[in-house]
Amino acid sequence: MNITFEAPDKVNGLMTITLEKEDYQKEVEKTLKDYRKRANVPGFRPGQTPMSLIKRQYGTAVKVDVVNKVLGEKLYEYIRENKIQMLGEPLPSEQQETLDFENEDAALTFKFDIAVAPAFEAALTDKDKIDYYNITVEDKLVDQQVEMYQSRAGHYEKVEAYDAEERDMLKGDLRELDADGNVKADGITVADAVLMPQYIKVDDQKKLFDGSKLGDIITWNPRKAYPESDVEVSSLLKIEKDDVKNHEGDFTYQITEISRFQKAEVNQQLFDQTFGEGTVKDEKEFRQKISDMIGQQFKADSDYKFLLDVRAYMENKVGKLEFPEALLKRVMLNNNKERKDAEDFVEKNFEASIKELGWHLIKEQLVAAQGIKVEDDDLKQVAKEAARAQFAQYGMSNVPDEYLENYAQDMLKKRENMDGIVDRAVDVKLTAALKNVVKLNQKDITLDEFQKLLQEK
Repeated sequence: MNITFEAPDKVNGLMTITLEKEDYQKEVEKTLKDYRKRANVPGFRPGQTPMSLIKRQYGTAVKVDVVNKVLGEKLYEYIRENKIQMLGEPLPSEQQETLDFENEDAALTFKFDIAVAPAFEAALTDKDKIDYYNITVEDKLVDQQVEMYQSRAGHYEKVEAYDAEERDMLKGDLRELDADGNVKADGITVADAVLMPQYIKVDDQKKLFDGSKLGDIITWNPRKAYPESDVEVSSLLKIEKDDVKNHEGDFTYQITEISRFQKAEVNQQLFDQTFGEGTVKDEKEFRQKISDMIGQQFKADSDYKFLLDVRAYMENKVGKLEFPEALLKRVMLNNNKERKDAEDFVEKNFEASIKELGWHLIKEQLVAAQGIKVEDDDLKQVAKEAARAQFAQYGMSNVPDEYLENYAQDMLKKRENMDGIVDRAVDVKLTAALKNVVKLNQKDITLDEFQKLLQEK
């Protein structure tokens, strides 16, 4: 066996592997003997089929399988031992000559095109200065969060009169009218129809409900109130969407109930409901707890922005990397060969893929330089934080740790989640490490300013 590798331009590699008969023949003969033992050929007892017949029937196919196995093993063994940083998978070379598997004694020469990562150095020291944004937790943000908790714990109370400013909810009886303004004999009647006038799309229809009280009868037109939504009209009138066009006249709405939403008071009941019984004792502690939560989230946002800035800084510091673009397009095309629009897909996404590949290679060096290794506990912590964030979206800020543990374990069992969880764990550890390596240019910033900064990026 002979293996050679050359890459004159450092990024386009050509690997040539020549297999002699002795490199694979022993395994071929062993496999054919196994075939003979299992062969069931008419006219011969099991295991007694002449080897010449077995070779004639299976010899070439077995040889191809064995050669491919040996070839793959030796190819990746050479890449590993010679520390070739390969991008993607090896591709059969366009210089490959036709192989003669029928000739038992002929050597087999295989050629592979290999995309090689460009050689460069990516390093950071305390002489590198990178911005780090500390987002201020303003009182208005705490106020907004307090109000959100009040709203989630709120309830409806019955009132006597409708107030558009309070977003009241009405319940009443709908009756369809004829062209003369009388109740239509065979018209639609809906009892206890729920209506929130503030969501009516047309102002002149919305204003008909202003100042109304229990027992009042309002004449209005649902079709005119929701001119662009047959779905809303059909839901209100309890009819099929296609039937809306047959009921475009006026209706009466007699109010039987008015409910007004009342936010929960800021008291011990709200504290316990939000953070667990006895965790918070007064409003000052409540606001501080909320401020701490917001600050923790802002730290994650600041770290995210920091890693973005590290990327931009390193891409500028390293400069333009040279990639074997033609070969990488072949690799990308091969990876997407099941798509009908594979060629268009590669052309549209190649530039972005190359940019991501460049950052991936830079990040690999930074991770190696910091000796970062992702352990099971790191993955579990990332999964728990993802679970915590999902519960928080529904206002559940005091989820017991055992529930988070179980949720995280379920996430980790799903293979489709793992790549994202591992990447996140690497980013978390790399960010923490680099904050202790580079010189941080600390900047205090409001949330509005921070969000504007992200949008600009």
